[in-house]
Amino acid sequence: MNDKVLLVEGKDDKFVIAELMKSHGLNFIVAKDIDWIKPSNGYENLAKEEVIATELLASGLTTLGIIIDADEHPNNRWTSIRNVCLPSIPDLPKDLPENGLIWNAPNDIQFGIWMMPDNKMRGMLETFLADIIPEENQVLWEFAKESVQEAKIRGAKVTPNHIDKANIYTWLAWQEPSGLQISTAVKKRTIFDRTHPNAQKFVTWFKELYEL
Repeated sequence: MNDKVLLVEGKDDKFVIAELMKSHGLNFIVAKDIDWIKPSNGYENLAKEEVIATELLASGLTTLGIIIDADEHPNNRWTSIRNVCLPSIPDLPKDLPENGLIWNAPNDIQFGIWMMPDNKMRGMLETFLADIIPEENQVLWEFAKESVQEAKIRGAKVTPNHIDKANIYTWLAWQEPSGLQISTAVKKRTIFDRTHPNAQKFVTWFKELYEL
């Protein structure tokens, strides 16, 4: 993967995506050295014209992917990242395709964008993970979400844009072992089902982008 790069918002994204791909037969993705997946310490650090331009001009690059969170306003987030990329890729489509963007950038570089959770809904990595909780655990998952809402009523200071994080970390607190980070918890089939049908659209985008 030395000629390929994936930009993500944070370290959790990096390791969750690596483990997800491992479960779909791409074992080399989680080799000891996965420096080609680059966390950016937040959307603001990733979404800069100079960052995208520098990556696209890197010697030997064949593929550049970007994974970001939609957060509360998917249309605004897509407009934001598109505007950042336009100086380097001026013919980007106005709308983000439902199955994720795969585009031919200058110098025949394969370029792609995926917006968590599914390119259209509000949310983030945690929203995506909520959709791959095993079917047999849905009753407990619903109770975890209800508990977060009850905590809000009782004064918990959870902002609307962090509800999905609160739900997931409540869920993780009730697992064995308790309180795992999502980058570790995603390895356990009883916590997240990496082969869940809800993950398939993302997996397909990833494989097509990187021609795997």
